Amino acid sequence: MSLSILSRRAAAPLVAPRFAVAARRGYHEVVHDHFNNPGNVGSLDKEDKSVGSALVGKASCGDVIKLQVKVGEDGTIQDAKFKTFGCGSAIASSSYATEMIIGQNITEASKITNSDISSHLKLPPVKIHCSVLAEEAIQAAIADYKTKNSSEASALRGTPAFP
Repeated sequence: MSLSILSRRAAAPLVAPRFAVAARRGYHEVVHDHFNNPGNVGSLDKEDKSVGSALVGKASCGDVIKLQVKVGEDGTIQDAKFKTFGCGSAIASSSYATEMIIGQNITEASKITNSDISSHLKLPPVKIHCSVLAEEAIQAAIADYKTKNSSEASALRGTPAFP
């Protein structure tokens, strides 16, 4: 082998060792960052009228995402929390999804797609289902918030189911 080839091989890991390891595993560095340092992990009070909650999962892979949103009176998502049982891509998708929706109104947040999440995280094709779960969790949490706060639901609260 020539010296120039040896020096290039030796130099490559020194230039970007974390990226090289991530690329070998098939995950982009941004997935590793969200997995190792996930944002917005936790829970909100599900009894709070301003909190919408969702629990979504995929039986075939075992991933489960619990996502909650706290919505202000102006319709803006003030906070979002998640707990995920699953692979690193599911955790990264949940973490990034919460970062995306905080500060958005519920109409804007409901337009977020799995493609928005997966393209940012650069998920490999076999892990796209993780971003689909995150999208479904956002949609379900917003739907739960809307159900809790619809005028019909408010009027029925405290009313017995059977007279």
